[in-house]
Amino acid sequence: MKAHLLATRRTARTRSNLGEALRVIQQEQTNLIMCRGLESLPITCLERAKELRALFSSLLQRSDHSIPGRSTRSDKLRLHEVNEPLKWKESFENLLSSQNGLCVFREFLVSEFSEENMAFYLACEDYRTTKPSKLAAKAKKIYEEFISSDAPREVNLDHSTKEITKENLKRASQSCFDQAQDKIYTLMEKDCYPRFLRSSAYLELTRNTKTG
Repeated sequence: MKAHLLATRRTARTRSNLGEALRVIQQEQTNLIMCRGLESLPITCLERAKELRALFSSLLQRSDHSIPGRSTRSDKLRLHEVNEPLKWKESFENLLSSQNGLCVFREFLVSEFSEENMAFYLACEDYRTTKPSKLAAKAKKIYEEFISSDAPREVNLDHSTKEITKENLKRASQSCFDQAQDKIYTLMEKDCYPRFLRSSAYLELTRNTKTG
């Protein structure tokens, strides 16, 4: 119960922004979360991440050529955009709350062959918005894709969590993946996120970033 409350409080803080990020990615890739469709998603994120690096580089160059002593609204906006990656290191929550950060982080996970963790996390976020009449069918697909013993994109969950989730599927509700999702969130926060902050992909974005 305590673990569930902690997970609820933590995910509630970012769910609104994550939902917006998820909607954007869904527009780019039809059936984003529906299991088999996830196989082509990394390509979209890789392309988006490359675009972001080019964008941040361009913004940095434009900021470098600003006229000294003059600060316009567009200059402040560019500075905010350039400094966005710096906020990602403040907390894992900040990273996931950023649409740009989400794409760059997914690119990193793809490079580490662990993108299924974020795919599962987002699948759970999407699952909560499912109509009650479709919960059972979608829950079964998510379970078979990420949790079952022969899942093609199996995530790293302990036996107890797997059994609890399997039991939850007998009475599918919007919360039946909560414990499993919280485990994967913690895994990414404690393991993947620190490595991301030390990665060349992230350091490349922040190397020449101005802090104000």
